[in-house]
Amino acid sequence: MQRLFPLALAASSLATAVIPSFAHAQDRSFAQIEPAAEGSGAVARDYVMRIERLDDDEPAIGAVVAHLSQYDAFRTAASLNQSNTMLRGRTVLVKDNIETREWPTTAGSLALADNTTGRDAPLIANLRANGGVVLGKTNLSEWANFRSSNSTSGWSAVGGITRNPHAVDRNTCGSSSGSGAAVAAGFAWAAIGTETDGSITCPASVNGVVGFKPTVGLVSRTHVVPLSASQDTAGPMARSVSDAAMLLTAIAGSDPADAATADADDHVTDFAAGLADASLAGVRVGVVRGRYGGLEPLGAVWEQALDDLRRAGAELVDVEYSPAGAMGEAEYTVLLFEFRRDIETYLQGSPADIPARSLDGLIAFNEANADRELRWFGQDIFEQALRTTDAEAYREALSTARRLSRDEGIDALLAQNDVAFLVAPTGGPAWPIDLVLGDNYTGGIGIGSLAAVAGYPHLTVPMGAVEGLPVGISFIGSQWDDHAILKAGAAYERARSTQIPEPSLAPWQATP
Repeated sequence: MQRLFPLALAASSLATAVIPSFAHAQDRSFAQIEPAAEGSGAVARDYVMRIERLDDDEPAIGAVVAHLSQYDAFRTAASLNQSNTMLRGRTVLVKDNIETREWPTTAGSLALADNTTGRDAPLIANLRANGGVVLGKTNLSEWANFRSSNSTSGWSAVGGITRNPHAVDRNTCGSSSGSGAAVAAGFAWAAIGTETDGSITCPASVNGVVGFKPTVGLVSRTHVVPLSASQDTAGPMARSVSDAAMLLTAIAGSDPADAATADADDHVTDFAAGLADASLAGVRVGVVRGRYGGLEPLGAVWEQALDDLRRAGAELVDVEYSPAGAMGEAEYTVLLFEFRRDIETYLQGSPADIPARSLDGLIAFNEANADRELRWFGQDIFEQALRTTDAEAYREALSTARRLSRDEGIDALLAQNDVAFLVAPTGGPAWPIDLVLGDNYTGGIGIGSLAAVAGYPHLTVPMGAVEGLPVGISFIGSQWDDHAILKAGAAYERARSTQIPEPSLAPWQATP
């Protein structure tokens, strides 16, 4: 896939790097990087080499749409590695619906291919101030998977299809598909995704990495292409809970331009503090039963995860929950109304020369470029959003969604069962990529939508695999329980007895 920016050759001085490079990237995994080396110029350069080798060429993961040159990655990380900052040169890939000053912010759409604003979103400004290197931008499901009801997750007109590093003929889920695949493939220390409903946690689960959707309002959404003001949030994706917590600490905080973050500074802490010795001993954990979709192999992995929690000292309490259809209906109305309203505000506020400033304009652009934009699926959701203008119906739907997800949802389950948090499978294993027929989700798995609609924290941690395909366990709590949820996930991570597969970088094959 062609990059948005050409790659510069490494300077001759890079040949003296203190650690080996990924000269043969297929022969060396990200697991071989010593944690202490993260943030060095050599490691940053090696991540770019790995992207060149595995993302540009076969197996063509397709996770990254723009990135620094080897030289710039080395130079930037090396300078920050000597600084007194939190991240000290660690590399981060950023989902391409979040503005960074170097590259266009496209949301995967050709309509925004020239949306170079020259701005950093506040969360990116925080990342840089804390010593993070913005290594590049990742592909996503176009318009955060909110254009068509029959889409293929991981595809965008700008970036093409993103492939799952564990099985390159399998899907990466959406919409932070590129961020999840990039972390799994070892293209950076960590990545930033965004979620409205499942768009961090699902890609993290199927790609075998950690993903954390924080409480809505903990991280600024300014200069992030919007879907829903009620549910949107950015969050970290990483190879461990502690790395995700460190990245969250670096990007969180109040933003005067985003009213939802007014209380964020009161809840920002060092989210990595206490993770190393966090304990589940005596903790009452709510186990949401019957949410594995009837997929017996997933059920077996889930039961092993529960055994690991028991051995870690947790007291498991069975919790019964049946999703309310009214919540899903209300959520959809909210998303349609907020997307129509907020995408037009974003488009009109972009300083770039873009061809559409309204949802009507986007629909017309797609029709005019149907061969590239509409070949695989249409834009029926865009068209529904255009018709969703009843403000009173919207307010009623928002009230219903929050009541069913909060007061009668997560908060009720926690209180009635006297548990600290809830656990459930995050999702099923990755399904085959199918651009013709679209996605093939296994229904009835997990309770991620409950956390998404409520705007409450949701952490997914790898818990094992089904036929070599990773699956995750979810940890869900109440509003502002972010640090406690991260501690719980870190304690489980240490207690986990299952082997998490490394990416095969090959098509899926049944095990003998």
